[in-house]
Amino acid sequence: MQNKETVVIIGAGPVGIAAAAQLIERGLKPIVLEKGQTVGTAMLEWGHVRVFTPWKFLVDTAVEKLLLKTSWSYPDKEHMPTGREIVEQYLMPAATQTALASTIIYGTEVIAVAKTHLSKSSTAGRDDAAYTVHFKTNDGHYNSIEAAAVIDASGTWHSPNPIGLDGLPVPGERENKAFIQYGIPDVRNKQKDDYAGKRTLVLGGGHSAINVVLDLLKLQQDSADTQIHWGLRSINIEKLLGGGINDQLPARGELGQAAKRAIDSGALSLLTPLKVHSITRAPSGLSVQISVDDDVASDIESIEVDRIIVCAGFRPDLDILRELRLDIDEIVEAPTALAPLIDPNLHSCCSVKPHGVEELTHHDKNFFIVGMKAYGRAPTFLMLTGYEQVRSIAAELAGDHEAARRVELVLPQTGVCSTKGKSPASSACCEPASPEPASCCGTSTTTASTEPPLKATSSCCDPTHSAVPAPKKTTSCCG
Repeated sequence: MQNKETVVIIGAGPVGIAAAAQLIERGLKPIVLEKGQTVGTAMLEWGHVRVFTPWKFLVDTAVEKLLLKTSWSYPDKEHMPTGREIVEQYLMPAATQTALASTIIYGTEVIAVAKTHLSKSSTAGRDDAAYTVHFKTNDGHYNSIEAAAVIDASGTWHSPNPIGLDGLPVPGERENKAFIQYGIPDVRNKQKDDYAGKRTLVLGGGHSAINVVLDLLKLQQDSADTQIHWGLRSINIEKLLGGGINDQLPARGELGQAAKRAIDSGALSLLTPLKVHSITRAPSGLSVQISVDDDVASDIESIEVDRIIVCAGFRPDLDILRELRLDIDEIVEAPTALAPLIDPNLHSCCSVKPHGVEELTHHDKNFFIVGMKAYGRAPTFLMLTGYEQVRSIAAELAGDHEAARRVELVLPQTGVCSTKGKSPASSACCEPASPEPASCCGTSTTTASTEPPLKATSSCCDPTHSAVPAPKKTTSCCG
């Protein structure tokens, strides 16, 4: 049995590694259980994609302190790396050259978390009970480990949303999964043969879909027979364009504008608003039954494609947590106190107020979901947010309750923010809290605010907390 200072972390991605480093800094003992054979396994699956943020905002403060004790050199701070570069130049050195090396166990898939000797329905002694984390190793053996606390940083990459507008697979989606890819496939290099000269339907209207469409357009330049259909559930020019010159993530704004130019040029077929009804096999590919209209009585037509790429977002896999008493919002599937701040039904912006242990606490004490998984079905997660989450949690577990509730960062304005009943221009949540907000993806130069913590309310745009206390020193966003 592990001692009472042990904290199990599920997942060795950027936020999981940051959590381990923060715990080490606080004198606690992290054990990181990673399903893959290396850190950042999920990130490597989209390793060809360049992020919107330069290096100077991608390194967690506690991880940096450990790395600076080694021969590690900070990459060019102004360079915007790919996912693979983040893994190879940051996560791998941290996981192999620092104190983190002894904390990570690879090839361990967590299959369940529970209170030790207590089912979900058992109350007596629950608050004082430890956690038992059950896992399966690559060789098929099952084992468990006890801990005083558990931090789930497993992400959502392996739980993509299906095609159906009702949140379920459409008829034929499961049967034709060999021809359907979810996420951001490497269509120009690793998977080029699957898409060059083929007919591809891309589904989704976010930045992942834009990335895929632009890569297919580049592939089209080398292989003129490549055909691209882009299906959007609804057309939203503001979202498609990004914030443009008002976006403090310029690379993201440029991405949206490049997509708009491609549409105007006629290089692809835009289908909007698109509803996919079913998918069947055809002699020459897939036959996709669709309707392109807001009218529910619109005619159903068929298009033939060779491949489908689904960029419809992700959702948390909560199955491993069934024996825990969670406090989860039924709509967003995020912690209840956090959900109103990120619910896309209420607003859509990346300037969600910084948050930590208060918003991430569940009914079972000392269990936390962090990172992308903490955002449930919401699409607005930023890496910097995850770093602040685990900083706050580590402080709480170490008994520093004041530091746990202190705001230590300011998130950026994206230039595209909408709330119900408000125009983008009038949405308070997207106003910067200082002239030079911190990056969306992590910073190492903020100083803690001495202002009291902000309470979660029904919307991040609520006038009572639209301005987050600014740090004394910040840097410009994600250039």
